[in-house]
Amino acid sequence: MAIDKFLIEASHIMMFARSIGDPNPIYYDEDYANESDCEGIIAPPTFAQSSAQFDPNYFLRPKIGGEGWFGSGKEATGMKPSKSEGSGGGGGSAAAGLHAEQHFEYHLPLKAGDVLRATTKPGKSWEKESKRAGKLKFSESVTEYRNQDGELVITATGVGVQTERPVDS
Repeated sequence: MAIDKFLIEASHIMMFARSIGDPNPIYYDEDYANESDCEGIIAPPTFAQSSAQFDPNYFLRPKIGGEGWFGSGKEATGMKPSKSEGSGGGGGSAAAGLHAEQHFEYHLPLKAGDVLRATTKPGKSWEKESKRAGKLKFSESVTEYRNQDGELVITATGVGVQTERPVDS
């Protein structure tokens, strides 16, 4: 992911906090937030993940103007169903990959009005043996979010895992 500009807006922070059910006034009440040690409205933990909506290549986002956009008549999400073979329980004949973990390290508060840039680089990788899915290949993806002053605000590390074969049932 390479995000050139991710504007942190107070209204987006408020909506994000409401969507996760967090009523803390630090996320929406400017007077309250200004009196706090944060000296302004800040974003909840994990808010940086919403930066994916600013990435034109984000794989879960439908393509504008192309096949698969909302209203295409194919699927409500605009995404086509996978054509895996086999039966039941996410089977199929191919190995599978999945998101295994997510870690956030906060260096500075993420404040309303900040403009972030995000860059992603590969992290560590390792393998483990599994009884039910063969070799498991783990890999990290490290995203650094920097503010308008170039200061590191958040380091997000995602861990993905690829299985050698579908899980035996």
